[in-house]
Amino acid sequence: MAAGLTPMNGPIDVSVCIANWNCRDMLRTCLESLQDRPQGVRLETIVVDNGSSDGAADMVAREFPEVVPIRNATNAGFARANNQAARVARGRYLFFLNNDTEVPAGSLKRLLDFADRHPEAGIIGPRLRDAQGDIQVSHRRRPTVAILVHRTTLLRWTGIFRSAHRCYRRGTVDDPSPRGVDILMGAAMLLPRQVFFNVGGWDEDFVFGGEDMDLSVRVGASHTLIYYPGVEILHHGRVSTRLHSRFSAASIPCGFVRYLRKTDTSTPAILLYKLALTLDAPVQLLEKCLQSLWRLLRGRSTDARRSWLVARSLGQFMLYGLPAFWRA
Repeated sequence: MAAGLTPMNGPIDVSVCIANWNCRDMLRTCLESLQDRPQGVRLETIVVDNGSSDGAADMVAREFPEVVPIRNATNAGFARANNQAARVARGRYLFFLNNDTEVPAGSLKRLLDFADRHPEAGIIGPRLRDAQGDIQVSHRRRPTVAILVHRTTLLRWTGIFRSAHRCYRRGTVDDPSPRGVDILMGAAMLLPRQVFFNVGGWDEDFVFGGEDMDLSVRVGASHTLIYYPGVEILHHGRVSTRLHSRFSAASIPCGFVRYLRKTDTSTPAILLYKLALTLDAPVQLLEKCLQSLWRLLRGRSTDARRSWLVARSLGQFMLYGLPAFWRA
C-alpha cells in the first residue's frame, strides 16, 4: 500500500491524473482533448512522466504550460505515478485517465453531475469506445482462477470451467443504463478524493496490470462502483502495452497473480493458474504465428499485424517474464 498519502484541499472540481511512459504523441492528443474541448468544470491536469526517452515531458512543458508536471527519473510504475499525482491534486474528485484516451467536450461536467447526485458511489466509470466506434469492455465481474484458466488455448475447447466463464462474460455485457458493477477499467475512473485516500490509494506493489481490479475491490468493500454509460471516452487501448511488449509481457501476468493472492485465492489454485499459462504460452505462440502468416497471405495486413503483436508479446513472456511470474 502507498505510504504518506495526505489529501490537500482546494477549489478545483476535478483533478485529472495521467501516468505516462514513452507515449508522447498519444499523450499530446489526450491533453488536447482536455484543454481544447470545454469540459464545464474547474479542472486541473497532472501528468506524471515515468522517465520517458521520447521527449514527452519536454513536450508537456512546452505545449501545455497549464498542466502540472511531475518528472520521474525512471519508470516508477502505473500505480506509484498515479499516487504521485493524487498527492498534489486539489480537486474534489480525482479522475485517473490513461494517456491513450480522448475526452469529448462536456464529459467531465456530466461525470461530476452524476457523482454529486450519487454520493454512495466510490468509483464511477464511463463507457469506453475504440477508434472504430466499437464499445470496449468497460466493466467486468471479479475474475477467478477458473475463469482465467478457461481462457487458455489448451482448455478453451473443453467443458472445464465453461459455466464459470459464461457467467463472467455475462457480467461484462454493455448496458445502456447506469448499474452497479464489480470491477471498473483503470483507463478512466472518477473517485471522490476522500474515498481514494481512505482506502490508501493505488497499491504500489502492482507495477503494471491488475491494479485497477485491486482498487475496485478495496473501494467496493465500502462503496458502490457504478458504470455510467451516459459518458463515453475514446480509448485507443493497448498503445503502451504494444510499445513496451517486453515490460508488459512480464508485468501483467505478475499483476494478476498479486490480485489473486490479495483476494485470498488458495495456493493450489494459483499454482494451477501459473502452470496453465506456462504450458499454454508456446501453444498460443504457434497459433498466433500461423494466424499472422495466413492473414498476410490473404491480404489482411492489418489483422496479420495484430496477430503478430500478440505472438511477439507471448514470446517476450516466455523469454523474460516466466521467472518473475513464478516468483510472484
